[in-house]
Amino acid sequence: MTACDRFFESNHHFDGLLISSPQGHSGKTLVTIGLCDGFRRRGLQVQPFKKGPDYIDPSWLGVAARRACRNLDLFLIPEDRLLQSFERAMEGADLAIVEGAMGLFDGVDSPETGTSAEIARVFRIPVILVVNATRMTSSIAAMVTGYQNFRKDVKIAGVILNQVSGKRHEQKLRAAVETYCHIPVVGSIPRDLDLRIHERHLGLIPSRELKESESMVERIGRKLENCLDLDAILSIAQSHTPHPHPLPQGERETNHSLLSLRRREANDPPRPLGEREAAKVRIGVMYDQVFHFYYPENLEALESEGAELIFINSLEDRLPEIDGLYIGGGFPELFLEALERNHTLRGEIREAVEAGLPVYAECAGLMYLCQSMEAEDRSYEMAGILPARVKMSKRPQGHGYVVAEVIKENPFFSRGLVIRGHEFHHSSLSFPGRLEFAYRIERGHGIQGASDGIVYKNLFASYVHLHAVGTPEWAPAFVSLALKAKRVKVAVTKPVSFRALSNHEI
Repeated sequence: MTACDRFFESNHHFDGLLISSPQGHSGKTLVTIGLCDGFRRRGLQVQPFKKGPDYIDPSWLGVAARRACRNLDLFLIPEDRLLQSFERAMEGADLAIVEGAMGLFDGVDSPETGTSAEIARVFRIPVILVVNATRMTSSIAAMVTGYQNFRKDVKIAGVILNQVSGKRHEQKLRAAVETYCHIPVVGSIPRDLDLRIHERHLGLIPSRELKESESMVERIGRKLENCLDLDAILSIAQSHTPHPHPLPQGERETNHSLLSLRRREANDPPRPLGEREAAKVRIGVMYDQVFHFYYPENLEALESEGAELIFINSLEDRLPEIDGLYIGGGFPELFLEALERNHTLRGEIREAVEAGLPVYAECAGLMYLCQSMEAEDRSYEMAGILPARVKMSKRPQGHGYVVAEVIKENPFFSRGLVIRGHEFHHSSLSFPGRLEFAYRIERGHGIQGASDGIVYKNLFASYVHLHAVGTPEWAPAFVSLALKAKRVKVAVTKPVSFRALSNHEI
């Protein structure tokens, strides 16, 4: 019996659907935002998910649903662990809405693996296909029929029309789908420049960077409410599959991290640890407009190992009294002057690293720890810990999934461990001397095509983003290292301030 079969043994049910399309840029994210917002305003607890490695679309879905969006990725995470993670995420939720990636059958190496269709098959949820109907009428039926017949174990249950030019156009499209495909059209979205979120090279601009993100989501949701048949869509979501029994109480993960505190105001204080065991260590998390690419599960994994998370604004704060530091991804190239201006924080981090503070940094975090960063023919000073310089490029220098083997002793991972992650960076490093690399890259680009994972004292910095559910060794190692640092009384300065963050900002 497979993990999937075991998962669906019980007679319990959950309601869910996957929003996909024939190709990227068809309107999936817009539709998913509208559905999350619309169903939430109807009083449903909506749990959003995003297929594949992504931080930006989930940030918008989290704003719309007021629940942290989770990622479903069978390349990064084995199926059995992904099913368990999904179940935990659904605690207290009424409806699962999954946004697909690219086209429905676009995968890692074939239409069989790493696709949105594979997520629909594993979780046995129906698919609603969002079709960009620009310059198309009856041909839509041939397209949708092809998707229906390509994989019989993936159920396409409805179509949403996007970029519809008028009532007559809609009537032709609707008639073709319902006559030849025998599934309903459950939405029709007109061409509307107001139904857009500005984009950058990675896609949408992250919600964290826009103060008006909540009002933008509300505007989109209210506009789409008149374009989408929410009753029909909910009926599709309710029509499918069994759900497993709830986890035993002792095995449940209560979501205490910033991503699941469910506070409505950004100025609310952090919730107490409550009945949990007192925190073993304090781990700082750089979180602001610059650094905000964190998977919810990564932060929750640190907490489940006994860490209290202390959030740091890289543009304003000094270094808090912490036992470890986590610097995630983001867009430092857009805030170089402000990052350079906070020389006090950069200096305090440099001193703490030299004193043995454990630091784990991904992508933007790696860049921040270098000597300098060059963008548009100007160089800016960074933390100055790693003897390397960063140069930004217009074209991606690394993009896609990564497989890396740990080949060097380091504080975080054992030798021989194979890491599955992903990368997307427009920067490269130059370094005159020799750096110590822990990773041998088997798939991907990394820092220089064959290597990644810079090791210096208790610091580990890499272009590779990992997921804590797919790499369960990471969080225990990080907390254990921080505990050792605490016991030897690593000297760090005390905080001036840090921001409490709300669940829906992620």
